[in-house]
Amino acid sequence: QVRLVESGGGSVQVGGSLRLSCAASGYRISAYCMAWFRQTAGQEREAVATIDRFDSTTYADSVKGRFTISRDNAGNTLSLQMNSLEPEDTAMYYCAARIGGCSLAYGEFGVWGRGTQIIVSS
Repeated sequence: QVRLVESGGGSVQVGGSLRLSCAASGYRISAYCMAWFRQTAGQEREAVATIDRFDSTTYADSVKGRFTISRDNAGNTLSLQMNSLEPEDTAMYYCAARIGGCSLAYGEFGVWGRGTQIIVSS
């Protein structure tokens, strides 16, 4: 019963902010690499941000300076603060977990949430 459930998605205007949350159950996230991916129609799933068990973070170039990934080990939750949102950020956002070190490849993550939709419009 390992499960990740995203929340906090919705519609926002250009320049706005949203905060996504990912609640984990069935395991503790403290020893895992956690990540946010996003995907649009016709595109491969893209790594947005990762955070390893030592709290080292990695960001896609397209979101550096705008997005911040963090986790609350006590609450077993992962978050993504998204600021200065752009239309190009419109996508389905997924929470993912990987045992061991972090990776930017979606195929190396074994646990996924069902996603939450983000729509950024003018």
